[in-house]
Amino acid sequence: MKSSLQQKKNRRNERGSILVLSAVGMLSVLLAVGLGVDISRFYLAKTELQNAADAAALAGASALDQQPAGITEAVLRATKAMNNYDFNNQGVTFAPSSVLFSSTLNGTYVDAATAYAAPANIKFVQVTTPQSAVGVSFTAMVLGNSRNLSATATAGLSVPLNTFCNFIPLSVIDYDIPMTPGQTYTIRADTGTGPSPGNYQILAVAGPGGVDVGFGIGAGVDACAEVGATYAVDTKPGLTAGKVRTGLNSRFDDYGGSQLDPVVEPPDTNIKENITYGDYLKARDPNNGSYYHNSNYYRAPTNLGTPDRRVVLIPIVKLADYDQGRNTVTFNRFGAFFLKTKAANGNGGEIEAEFIDTAVAVGKGGYNPDGAAGNPLLRTPVLYK
Repeated sequence: MKSSLQQKKNRRNERGSILVLSAVGMLSVLLAVGLGVDISRFYLAKTELQNAADAAALAGASALDQQPAGITEAVLRATKAMNNYDFNNQGVTFAPSSVLFSSTLNGTYVDAATAYAAPANIKFVQVTTPQSAVGVSFTAMVLGNSRNLSATATAGLSVPLNTFCNFIPLSVIDYDIPMTPGQTYTIRADTGTGPSPGNYQILAVAGPGGVDVGFGIGAGVDACAEVGATYAVDTKPGLTAGKVRTGLNSRFDDYGGSQLDPVVEPPDTNIKENITYGDYLKARDPNNGSYYHNSNYYRAPTNLGTPDRRVVLIPIVKLADYDQGRNTVTFNRFGAFFLKTKAANGNGGEIEAEFIDTAVAVGKGGYNPDGAAGNPLLRTPVLYK
């Protein structure tokens, strides 16, 4: 056995080893904590980028309408949505070339110029954020001074809808005659021309009063409905001229006498009257996404506008459903319509809108598998991956 003296000598030689081990252990703990903090920052940054990509893809998909102008508008909306995001306290610079298109979810994605040549086949929009540097705070010696992160999202139009939301509280009469694309249809009848005494195609779905009608037309009804006998709504008797006018005209940047807010209920980006839906689409320049400054097709609003505010979702009701005064009607189906003109002063006359027969994303909605067949012309943007 070692002598007591030898043991004391050995212990003196070990003096300070605990301090070294503690320092090494503390450094390891600090590195582990720092790595956890940096990785958390990466996850947070990745989430921010993914949210931006998701929003941009959904915005782009909302413009797809089987028309060349829809491709241009999809790039515009995706770019605008992405550039509205701040990342790492800096604005994201997002190039239109980062917006790609495809006819199938897992197929080949092409640029806007290629998609523009065959827009009827395009069903999906893919957006990839630019590489964004995230600084490394605690573990730079391991991970470097920064890490580049990016995110990708793909959105497209949904299956045909059979549940519809954000429609306006007016109606189109179904005379059992196929509706003609490009033809105008009455959405609020004039005095003496209503479908029944006291009824002028106004619906009380937004509420029973005239103020409810005005807000419902200007903002869209905060309700959802399925077609068929399962959904019934009261009519709103009377012309309600003033509130119909202020609600509809807000979409043309005319807020006179209205309680609507141009920030919450903005005008369309093109408020030129007496143009067709085809003219409305032609007003967009396919080369750079801006609007032609041709007064025949385009007029800019004073307030900040939102695209397609003149495209509205309207329920279609059978003529036989209307009776005298306030009565109950059911929605036979829904259609997308283009508002060509503002409502005039006075009674406003017979208000009309142009029927759209191309697939558009208007309002909101869903699909009930136990409900009626969906409308292939009415879709909503959906995030797929």
